[in-house]
Amino acid sequence: MGMEGKISDSCSRFTSSISVYTRPPEEVSQAGFEIDADMLSPMVTSRNHDHLKAFLGVEGIARCLDVSLDMGISTVKGPPLPVRQKIFGSNVYDEKPRKSLWVFTWDALHDITLIILLVCAAISLVLGIAIEGWPEGIYDGLGVILCILSVVSVMAISDYKQYLQFQDLDEQKKKTFIHVTRDGNRQRCSIYDLVVGDVVHLMTGDIVPADGILIKGYNLLVDESSLTGESEPLNVSLTDPFLFSGTKVQDGSGKMLVASVGMKTYLGSLMETMSQIGENETPLQVKLNGIAAIMGKIALAFSLLTFLVLTARCMAGKALHNEILEWSTADALNLLNYVAIAVTVLVVGVPEGMPLAVTLILAFAARKLMNERALLKQLSSCETMASVSSICTDKTGTLTTNRMVVDRLLICDEVMLNKDAADFLKYAKHKRALEILLHAIFLNSGSEVVHGNDGTNTIFGSPTESALLDFALHLGGHYDAICQRFEILEVWPFNSSTKRRSVLVACPEGGGRVFCTGAAEIILRECTKIVCNNGDSVDLSVERRKKVLDIINGFCCGALRTLCLTFKDFEDSSDCRVLDGDYTLIAVVGISDPVRPEVKSAVQTCLAAGITVRMVTGDNINTAKAIAKECGILTDDGIAIEARDLRAIRLGGFKDLMSKLQVVARSSPTDKCTLVTMLKSDEYGEVVAATGDGTNDASALHTADVGLAMGIAGTEVARESADVVLMDDNFTTIVNLIKWGRLVYQNVQLLVQFQLTISIVALVFNFVSACISGSAPLTVVQLLWVNMISDILGVLALITKLPCDKVEYRASVGRNMEIFTNAIWRNIIGQSIYQLAILFVLKFCGRRFLKLSGEDAGSVLHTVIFNTFVLCQDLPQAKPAKPALVGRPLPPAYCLALFRTLLRIRISMDKRKEGVVGRRKSSIKVTTTYRFQNDYAEEVPLRIVSTLMLERSGGIHAEEG
Repeated sequence: MGMEGKISDSCSRFTSSISVYTRPPEEVSQAGFEIDADMLSPMVTSRNHDHLKAFLGVEGIARCLDVSLDMGISTVKGPPLPVRQKIFGSNVYDEKPRKSLWVFTWDALHDITLIILLVCAAISLVLGIAIEGWPEGIYDGLGVILCILSVVSVMAISDYKQYLQFQDLDEQKKKTFIHVTRDGNRQRCSIYDLVVGDVVHLMTGDIVPADGILIKGYNLLVDESSLTGESEPLNVSLTDPFLFSGTKVQDGSGKMLVASVGMKTYLGSLMETMSQIGENETPLQVKLNGIAAIMGKIALAFSLLTFLVLTARCMAGKALHNEILEWSTADALNLLNYVAIAVTVLVVGVPEGMPLAVTLILAFAARKLMNERALLKQLSSCETMASVSSICTDKTGTLTTNRMVVDRLLICDEVMLNKDAADFLKYAKHKRALEILLHAIFLNSGSEVVHGNDGTNTIFGSPTESALLDFALHLGGHYDAICQRFEILEVWPFNSSTKRRSVLVACPEGGGRVFCTGAAEIILRECTKIVCNNGDSVDLSVERRKKVLDIINGFCCGALRTLCLTFKDFEDSSDCRVLDGDYTLIAVVGISDPVRPEVKSAVQTCLAAGITVRMVTGDNINTAKAIAKECGILTDDGIAIEARDLRAIRLGGFKDLMSKLQVVARSSPTDKCTLVTMLKSDEYGEVVAATGDGTNDASALHTADVGLAMGIAGTEVARESADVVLMDDNFTTIVNLIKWGRLVYQNVQLLVQFQLTISIVALVFNFVSACISGSAPLTVVQLLWVNMISDILGVLALITKLPCDKVEYRASVGRNMEIFTNAIWRNIIGQSIYQLAILFVLKFCGRRFLKLSGEDAGSVLHTVIFNTFVLCQDLPQAKPAKPALVGRPLPPAYCLALFRTLLRIRISMDKRKEGVVGRRKSSIKVTTTYRFQNDYAEEVPLRIVSTLMLERSGGIHAEEG
């Protein structure tokens, strides 16, 4: 009986030996499968080795799933992918349904102050109709209700849009791709398109996309702490082959057969507890919540005092007229109006819109940054970027294009360009050297060459290995023929600490051979022989070693990345001295990776903005210095140092060195993490942003104030540990982050200044006026209108503001990020004083100044006061938004413009006085034009049109154009 027959028989015997309820349903059998999800999923999640053995291991499972472990799923001969998804499920997780707009509307209506106002408005509506009749009695109550509904609608729409933006950001964050084998070809696939039976390729730094069973692997270490809480990584091998979705490949590589997807995985049962983006408050929101809470307590005190003062004056008036026991419906309406005014004072006094405004500003910035290829995983990172004073950046992919090409080659004692290598090595005497070179490249590579149907070759893998494979193909190498000829026994993937990758293969003629590729000057120290012209190995003498080292340094000074390709033969492949050095040098390659053209100007922008840029790379010191000079990072008085020398410096010397340190070469992720920690310490007080792409960079990304992961070259582990993902791996994107961060912080400061000024003026003016005159000049409708303007329209004006190109105009705000600077306090106090002065003059001297008389004089005066109050808030917004002018007090010209408006109102009233007196309602339209300079130094007219609707009841309808 053949193997397939044994496996099929095993499947039958296993399914018949257990309960009939575990047999595959008829639908599964008709689809061509001999096992279903209810049998597979428990076997993997419980690590049931007995069940796996009953199926004859992973080969038996593959047979039951109609899959070839070498060719993967066949989309031509096997069941279609939709059928697999129908039988075994899709690789998606159940999520909470999206909230509708009505949910946010309902939540907004639960505000206690709005509920009190609604109750007061309803009572006012009923009493107003009873006292004044229809329709005169509905104006005040209906006006309050309409204002409340407007506020609720705008708040609900703002919350809903913010929620949708967070959902979109969360979807972007989850987009991940993995390599699978289908129809015999390796291809890139979204994790959401994975199906049971897929053969998945796992590399260091990947996150396992589904539950599965290991097919084969090399030194595969998996971090399962996210599921089990165990900090020690687990060695996954054929004896313990189970892999779980969401775990991280910490080291090694392998292939996995997908056994469970989506909600059938172990992770699926835990998805309900996983948080989504936008649920946590940012530090700035926490600070503003504290400010809002303090203002709320102050506003509550003023609100109670306002009600007590108004009620006391009413009681005193009735006592003076001996009417203390006589109460009418009008008196009840007055008391109700006092309650409404007190509650409205509380509403206006509490800047509850500030935390919401920050969320809107951050959400808008996050959406704009997404368009600029930066994905914010934590909204707080946008705030923190405003404070960044130091950037520790990688070289490869961030400063360079990450398009690597073999530029120069040292082989057989000759140095040549890429284009000359093929002609040089075609001679017979170099045949053996060429053969060993091709073996070293093809066999010792984590990348793979895939042959397309059109005859083209596609290389999947890292840029460095892809450059080597492309070079080997250019030399005429046959990838498949060489890989099939040798059996790979062991693989040691590239490690940032050892700076090398090694592979042990079994030679067809017997014995074993180790190929090692790594950092040139490090691997050269372990070489004792070199391949000469005829392909034979000769001793590497001191003179030869010095010559090779000089060539390596020459390559490095030309900004080339250098690698040594070596080998070592063994008679016994189990020899424990496999990695003990004693290598034979085959060749030295110099790989070019051009600097991005826009990087130099971006670095200069950072330096002008007061941000220190340090390059931390694993490359050779000479290569690092050449690239750093080309980017503008390394200056004449700057210091470039190797990580081992930096570790040897004592603390005192480190402090002297830090101010000039600009390049750290041959560094490991641990060195980068140590540097970030030192810069963040109290001794230096830097706010650090760090970039990273490897799995071992996760600690540095987590330690930094802002971790920036590479979206293209970065591993899944690095992207998961970062606060921001650079979708284009470009340093210029970091500059855009800084611009937006500083803009967000400045806009929040302007928002605080704007809203607190309104709250302070409204509180003080209404309270003092109520104490002195017995009535509040600003009515409920008016204050609600101002509240909507300050909470919504002011925010919309700020969140739609785009950053200017001159980021250096804005200084770094520092680690503590104090919102209330001296300039902000000066502006709030100064503007509050001048606004209160104007309003009090109008309140107590307005009738004489405007020459008002008659029964509608009070209504006219209150109308003018309200328009003046609104203009006091609007005029500062016309101030230029140039960064250099931010924080300066309101120019006196605007104060004069305000008085000019009042003077024109008075003149208009003088002309129409006869028409106003005795009439129930009239209107006066006043147009005033101002001129100011915008950000582009152009003179722009600002025309303010005030239409004053005068009513006997003191109500107001005002239009601002």
